[in-house]
Amino acid sequence: MPRVFLIVIDSVGIGGAPDADQFFNGDLPDTGANTLAHIASDAGLHVPVMDGLGLGAAVTLASGITAPGLGAAPTGAWGAATEVSPGKDTPSGHWELAGVPVPWDWHVFPDETPAFPAALTAEICAKAGTEGILGNRHSSGTVVIDEEGAAHLRSGWPICYTSADSVLQIAAHEEAFGLGRLLTLCKELAPTLHAMKVGRVIARPFVGEAGNFTRTANRKDYAIATPAPTICDYVQKAGRTVYAVGKIGDIFSMRGIDDLRKGSDAALMGHLNDLATEAADGSFVFANLVEFDSLYGHRRDPVGYGRHLEWFDAALGSFLTQMKDDDLVIVTADHGNDPTWAGTDHTRERVPVLVHGVGSRALGHLAFTDVAASVADHLNVPYAGQGKSFL
Repeated sequence: MPRVFLIVIDSVGIGGAPDADQFFNGDLPDTGANTLAHIASDAGLHVPVMDGLGLGAAVTLASGITAPGLGAAPTGAWGAATEVSPGKDTPSGHWELAGVPVPWDWHVFPDETPAFPAALTAEICAKAGTEGILGNRHSSGTVVIDEEGAAHLRSGWPICYTSADSVLQIAAHEEAFGLGRLLTLCKELAPTLHAMKVGRVIARPFVGEAGNFTRTANRKDYAIATPAPTICDYVQKAGRTVYAVGKIGDIFSMRGIDDLRKGSDAALMGHLNDLATEAADGSFVFANLVEFDSLYGHRRDPVGYGRHLEWFDAALGSFLTQMKDDDLVIVTADHGNDPTWAGTDHTRERVPVLVHGVGSRALGHLAFTDVAASVADHLNVPYAGQGKSFL
């Protein structure tokens, strides 16, 4: 019985979104942003496995650009997917890939200080048992921890920050503040934020001392529930096993998921390799591998992004050798995050759809939801969600 492995490489966009002019980094529209092509131009890029599946061809299809070093004759099936959800964030991209476009506009906090309304700040303080909060602005997580970490240790106040995404992030020291206390705080705040249509409350624990703070792997996302069943629900309802790797469990609030595996990038790739042999026949493995955006995109580091893409490409090549004859592997992304662009936000882009297991052919322009429909088609499970199978 066939299996499906859906691998989302976070933020690896390929340009060409037709509505990019409606999305901004500061005052600059995302028109012309192209994560893959600009990394290839600025830092060089050697990704023969993904290029062999059709990555270079997908970039050209999406944006009309020939990315330097890409463009091998495809041996896989390839296309470019266009998002319709009114956001360029992690939940929107993943939900739509799973068959459920976002039907509302997310609430985003203003890029000003303070960023949060007084009533929300008061609720955070009441639930945290503190007289105030730190941060209260748009910021990179690592930056705000460096800037506010010492004050956090002195005062015990949580560090609260946001971004251009629909999110409230709360950072706190695992030992001084307490990991359990941080997780409880975020969990108790989540219903209020979800009612505001804020997509996620994220616990961001860290350790260390002033000048040497480090975020830990104990991040926890409290995400708003999808408004309709996703491909995970349909596969699970059909009696099959759904495995989640990385932050998939958080993004979907564990709905429709049977087995969750988390860890660092290397650990996640290890989990995926384990599932190549362990995943039951007829199962669905949904993985988010490598947070290229938080590591390199938001920090505008094309060289680091490119080198990590090359690491993933080599790991993907090894993984593909373990596939059974009837397995299907889909490699795609959830949004863009061009590290050469202005600002630090995600960028509105099309994403590649690279498929191993159905031969070599051009799939053309696709909808994000076509991925979910194709997963259901290959697994032969009943599906009433959006999208058309490209198989």
